[in-house]
Formats: sequence, C-alpha cells, structure tokens
Amino acid sequence: MSGIAAEWNVEVEAFLGYLSGARGRSGNTVRAYRNDLSQLFHSMPDITSVRDLSLVDLRAWLADLHRNGCARSTIARKAAAARAFTSWALQRGIIEVDPALRLASPSVPKTLPAVLTQTQTSALLDRDIDVNNVIHVRNQAILELLYATGIRVAELCSADIGDLDSHRRVIRVVGKGNKERMVPYGVSAQIALDRWCVFRRHIAVGTQSLFVGARGARIDQRVVRTVVNKSTKAVTGHSLSPHALRHTAATHVLEGGADMRVVQEFLGHASMATTQRYTHVSVERLRKTFETAHPRSGSDSKPSSVEAAQSNATELQD
Repeated sequence: MSGIAAEWNVEVEAFLGYLSGARGRSGNTVRAYRNDLSQLFHSMPDITSVRDLSLVDLRAWLADLHRNGCARSTIARKAAAARAFTSWALQRGIIEVDPALRLASPSVPKTLPAVLTQTQTSALLDRDIDVNNVIHVRNQAILELLYATGIRVAELCSADIGDLDSHRRVIRVVGKGNKERMVPYGVSAQIALDRWCVFRRHIAVGTQSLFVGARGARIDQRVVRTVVNKSTKAVTGHSLSPHALRHTAATHVLEGGADMRVVQEFLGHASMATTQRYTHVSVERLRKTFETAHPRSGSDSKPSSVEAAQSNATELQD
C-alpha cells in the first residue's frame, strides 16, 4: 500500500479504535466494520481518504454490491458501516460535510426468527446421553444453559466458572457494549452444569473458562455452533443456530406470561424495539395455529355472512 493510499487505512483504524474503546463494541463487530470499510476503499482506487468520498461514490458502491448479488441485508449492513464512519469523521473534524447523511439503505424484509416448539425443546434437552462421556455431558450442559438463559453464544464462551452462582442459580454475563447482567436459570440447567463441572475439574487446566474444548482451553464459538447445529438437526431435521435457542427461550418466556420489560432485561437488549419482535413471533405462531385448527379460518370455509346475505337476496329476486 502506498503512503497516500495508507491515509484512509489510518482513518479507518482510528475509527475502529473508537468503536472498541469509547463505544465498547465487540471484537466481531469491529472486524465486520473493518472488512466493510476496507472493501469500500479497495473498490475505489482513486479514493485515498474519507475526505474524497461523495454521496455519488457511496451510492455507486452499493449499486455494484447489488449487481454482484449481495443480499439486501448485507448491503444494508455495509451502508450502516459507511454512515457510522463518515459521521465519526465529521465529529472529528476530518470532513466538513457528511457524504453519507442522505445515503439510503435497501429495505430488509422482517423475517421471524426460527424457534423450537416446547415439545421440540423437551425432545432436545431430555434426550438420553452417556453420562460417562465428557463431551456428551458438556454438550448437554451447553444446550441447557443456552435455552435456560437465552444468552448469546459469545457470552457463553466468554463465561468463567466464577461467573456461576449455583446457590442463587444465576450466571453473570458480559454482553454487547461490555454491559454486565445477571441471568437466572432453572434446576434442569443446574443439574446439567453440576454434572459437567465434575469432569471440568480434571480437564480445564490453567483456565477459569466455564466451558472448555477437548484440549482444556476455552471453548471456541465454532464448536458451540456445531454442537447446536447437530443436536437440533437430530431432533427437528433442521440445523439451527445457537441464536435460535435464544429466540426460543425469549418466545417461551413471553408466552408464559412474562412482562416485556423483564424479557428485555433477560436478553440484555438495549432497546425495547428489539425485544418487541418476539411479540410478533407469538402472534404469528398463534395465527398459524388458528389457520390450521379453526374450521372457518381459510378460503375453504363456508361463505361469510355478507356473502350469504347477498346470495339470499339474489334468490328472492329470482
């Protein structure tokens, strides 16, 4: 990279330092911003600094992404990264006018998160396992804790043994923005954790990690994802992610009568708007059940009262 071309790289790195430091963004988030912004500047060889960017450039970049088959959600995320970067540059006095201020993102259809039914969840967690097999015991404890608490996979992997309070049955987790919260879990999860901790004492050497891999080091997120993928596929026929267990936990708690504010605290959401999507899940599931079970829910039902009245009126006239 030439000295001139390195200018935007310095600006991007300064912005990423701001995200991880002042804003407390996670390593994964920072890496995503770095990839998006690097792609932006590499796609425009003539642009050497954020000062050279214009709204036309940014729109052309998004249009190229669309032509290359990028998903709308991906384009929206990259547009958000560009807006955040130029907004930061404006605040720092690097630029005088924000070129991304009027940069629109493509609308992304709101899809309902995948969730397990309570029957499927019971099938997943109540399976017989080999209690003498350390991997089976660990994996079952992972599944139980993810569903019991609704914590994110990153929160689970970063948890230490000292974060567990077995007497009160709560776990301390550090979520997005380094925000700490205490999340309760039930008896079933405690039993699974107790069983796992018996094995953990012998294999977790030199680490305080709650969950460890086969070699005794802190467990990797990819391992947890594989565990959940395979386990859910064995029960439902579909491979689901750890986030699906988070969605499932939130939906079941809400359906059980929990207050929306409580669910927000439970999940560690900064915004109530994020939590409210779970009401849509419940309503959608209710509608699907209604359409399946109610005799007058679909197009095959008998004519409505209005249609019947119109039909009767026609017969009288005849």
